[in-house]
Amino acid sequence: MHILVLLMGLMTAANAQTVDQAKPIKMVVLGDSLSAGYGLSAGAAFPVRLQKALEVKGIKVDMINAGVSGDTTSGGRERLDWSVPDGTDAVIVELGANDALRGVDPAVTRAALSDIITKLKARRIAVLLCGMLAPPNYGSEYAAKFNAIYPDLSKSLGVPLYPFFLDGVAAEAKLNQADGMHPTAAGVDIVVKNILPTVEAFLGTLSAQRS
Repeated sequence: MHILVLLMGLMTAANAQTVDQAKPIKMVVLGDSLSAGYGLSAGAAFPVRLQKALEVKGIKVDMINAGVSGDTTSGGRERLDWSVPDGTDAVIVELGANDALRGVDPAVTRAALSDIITKLKARRIAVLLCGMLAPPNYGSEYAAKFNAIYPDLSKSLGVPLYPFFLDGVAAEAKLNQADGMHPTAAGVDIVVKNILPTVEAFLGTLSAQRS
């Protein structure tokens, strides 16, 4: 009888573990127009395309697109609590492009991103930081200060970094819309293809921590 009870207990634990492993990862992409899908159909937005790419790899994700066109890092910080609901496992932070376009003081951008990451970590939410590069029109000194924000925060706050969100797409006319700044659907697919290995590694680490 005792053996039967023990076996039933082990089976219950095993089944619970299987269910837990099959449970989708709850992920939010906290971003601006680059992730919101500006100028694109809803199905072509970065979070949707990333979710589909992950599903092909056998990674189940419940994805929320928390991209807001025109948002800055400070705006992202202000809406953080309601943009990232309780129960979220992971957040991809894609913010800063509008700061750079507007010439926002890099110290302001750094502080806002630092607050976002710190608050998410305090909630035990894993963070993947996506870097951005400043355009050349504000000069090399501004660019140097701005571009250093992302690797510096990745190192000091201990979060993984994807160095440049628009890698392989920026300045490629055929991969951008008429404004030259926002990716076309094909451009989004390139972004997804390039970032996918980093996201896989990020989620792999998270899954290992959950198991």
